[in-house]
Amino acid sequence: MVETFQLQMNEYLPLRDVVFQTLRQAILRGELKPGERLMEIHLAQKLGVSRTPVREAIRKLELEGLVLMIPRKGAVVAEITVSDLEDVLEVRMALEELAVKCACRKITGEQLESLREAAEAFGKALKGGDVSACAQADEAFHAVIYEATGNRRLVQMLNNLREQMYRYRLEYLKDRRSHSLLLSEHKEIMEALERKDEETAARITSMHIERQKETIISSLGKKE
Repeated sequence: MVETFQLQMNEYLPLRDVVFQTLRQAILRGELKPGERLMEIHLAQKLGVSRTPVREAIRKLELEGLVLMIPRKGAVVAEITVSDLEDVLEVRMALEELAVKCACRKITGEQLESLREAAEAFGKALKGGDVSACAQADEAFHAVIYEATGNRRLVQMLNNLREQMYRYRLEYLKDRRSHSLLLSEHKEIMEALERKDEETAARITSMHIERQKETIISSLGKKE
């Protein structure tokens, strides 16, 4: 079991929720890997808590589908599956298309400048070769579009999906052949937003997500 994650303290949350969020993020970010056993004693010692909040957190993670309970083996991190990917992306595509259309109508000059800066930061991250940094920069680009919608409910839903997508996003960014295409798609989305061209923005966004799905499915197939 890896030792890179630490308890993410939050004075406003009960300890059981802090443990849950810490383990959830560790799974989504690949610090706890698919197929890895989650041993209560080890995790409790690692996080400096009793076994009770760890046990409660594992139960909640099972309900989210991030953890599986396997007979005679116990709790393990759920594998990344094509079925789960398709489910998440089906919802994400519909919401992203809605978001980019709303953003076309409402985005400000200041937000467009933030989007350009986010696109540049993403390009620099790709050159750096750190996959986690690339994923964070990619998320930052899309976050500007989400905020430009001015719809808090939509932003909340997209942020939740973004977390569920994190493991898949890392798989996509590991494929260096996709990097130049990603930069091009970001540029086209920005240009459509600048023109307030809703249909083009939605079409490029849809293609952007569909290509991610194809690349990730291919990557998952090679691992089987």
